[in-house]
Amino acid sequence: MKVLPVCGLKREMRLVPGAVIPRDIAAATDVAGIISIGIAGALAPDLNIGDTVIAERVVTANEAFETDAKWTARLAAALRDAHLGTILGRDVIAGSVEVKALLHESSRADAVDMESHLAARAARARGVPFAALRVISDGADRALPPAALVAMRPDGSIALGRVLGSVLRSPGQIAALIRTGRDSAAAFAVLKHNLEMLGPDLRLL
Repeated sequence: MKVLPVCGLKREMRLVPGAVIPRDIAAATDVAGIISIGIAGALAPDLNIGDTVIAERVVTANEAFETDAKWTARLAAALRDAHLGTILGRDVIAGSVEVKALLHESSRADAVDMESHLAARAARARGVPFAALRVISDGADRALPPAALVAMRPDGSIALGRVLGSVLRSPGQIAALIRTGRDSAAAFAVLKHNLEMLGPDLRLL
């Protein structure tokens, strides 16, 4: 039996051995529990790039999933600078400052991603523990450039053709795209450190 990590990006999966994207959860076998792990956008204005969020609950517009109390406590003990809070799961990227503000007001969530609610549903269906660990890659006060909004393929890889096409159509976004890449790199560095603290194969859980 193993802990199954669920990620949304190929770059995340390269850091997390054995990780799957949400659509592949159903095919996984010998699952002792599920953890959503990767980067996320901030909804709470006090969260900064590189801050770690450990979810006490994951919510959607009409669902709520409590994380496993023991797993959450172990994560918090290992990552003492992390924030405990709520993660909002959505099926589309929260790309603008205005959307992030509305989502924060309506959900009271601290961060948003596109995988945690899917992982939570799968864990509930299997009757296994669930946790979520995310690192902030874009702040509540930062809008994502158009190229970032079209970048991700369903398999978690980056659609470079769509990114380049977006830049050609709107070259004024290049500075914002460079900033987004820099922020993302900082978040991934923290994510890598967090994983090192949790041990091989997320052994701490």
